[in-house]
Amino acid sequence: MGIVDAVSPPRLGTAYRRLLASSWITNLGDGVGLAAGPLLVASQTDDAFLVAMAALLQRLPWLLLGLHAGVVADRHDRRRIVVVANLARAAVLLALTVAAMVDGLGVAVVLVSVFLIGTAEVFADTTANTLMPMIVAPGDLGLANSRVQAGHVVVNQLAGPPIGAFLFAVGIAWPLAAQVVLFVAGAAALTRVALPAPERRLDERRARHEIAEGLRWLWTNRPVRTLTITVVSFNVTFGAAWSVLVLVASERLGLGEVGFGVLTTMSALGAVLGAWGYARLASKVSLADIMRAGLVIETVTHLTLATTTSPLLAMPVLFLFGVHEAAWGTTAVSIRQRAVPDELQGRVASAYLLGVFGGLVVGAALGGVLAGAWGVTAPFWFAFVGSALILVLIWRTLEGISHAGEESSLVVAAP
Repeated sequence: MGIVDAVSPPRLGTAYRRLLASSWITNLGDGVGLAAGPLLVASQTDDAFLVAMAALLQRLPWLLLGLHAGVVADRHDRRRIVVVANLARAAVLLALTVAAMVDGLGVAVVLVSVFLIGTAEVFADTTANTLMPMIVAPGDLGLANSRVQAGHVVVNQLAGPPIGAFLFAVGIAWPLAAQVVLFVAGAAALTRVALPAPERRLDERRARHEIAEGLRWLWTNRPVRTLTITVVSFNVTFGAAWSVLVLVASERLGLGEVGFGVLTTMSALGAVLGAWGYARLASKVSLADIMRAGLVIETVTHLTLATTTSPLLAMPVLFLFGVHEAAWGTTAVSIRQRAVPDELQGRVASAYLLGVFGGLVVGAALGGVLAGAWGVTAPFWFAFVGSALILVLIWRTLEGISHAGEESSLVVAAP
């Protein structure tokens, strides 16, 4: 079996391979931006408020336009939306590249650009979530999504940031130019993906009704509603704990900057294993048990980081957490894609993602308050107790969630 066949089994088809290539290329662009973006902002100002404002402006479009992006995805040509959104990101980055080359950058220019890129990202990511069920059979969604997840971890979290940091050290314009090339290449790869012709068109006068229809479907579909509530709830506890992870690493584990980088890399390496081995795992273990085991791992991770002062214990725990993170993410998105009707994929995905980001924002705010009042371990104790309580409440319902959209559980054959 060749490397290409191992990564993308032939039964998934040529369209899937091109979609996967587009996903990996654009994720590399995002990964370069993970390091280069904050460095770019910091190069223009040392004002903590403005630095925080950049992070806010990047996420603000999700709150302003997230639900509407779902409507657009359900009523227009989905491939065209992703292509145009990625080209829009490339255009903004190209303008920044030129500005950097002529010494025309300023904090205002950077902040406006961050907001514009974030806006395009909302439409690109929301719509990209709807493409997989259009080209992959329901029984192969787990395998197909696991490869996307593996690519996300490898190129977005592992490869992209160091490349972005290195290019920024060479010159401010270099990581921006690299992102331009990657987003254009990702868009070009997607134009070669054959998708069913769109049958629906958006009536702007009915946008609110379309959004309401998607929210109503999500709320009345018990398995998907429970899955969404579960993800939002665990993201609140996760967001609270991870908002001060860097402080726990330095104050409790005695790790410096390099040590903290190793700690987070352990989680990313675990995610690679979880994503790459997902197909075999799901062929032997039920999806309900994968979710149960993963949420137990997450709960124990919070307890461990709340109590330990040993990096030798924290690092393997973070590795195991990474395995869970990849397996849970693949399972959740596959279940949702399988259960949601095609005509509602965009709107339900946008509502789901809005909850995901909302949970992280709320959790981060709680983490800051708790750490300020009771110390850096307080958010982890909150996360442990909260996760344990939620897990007890949803333990039995996870079986029903795992069967959403089909009469039997999703079985993923190993490649």
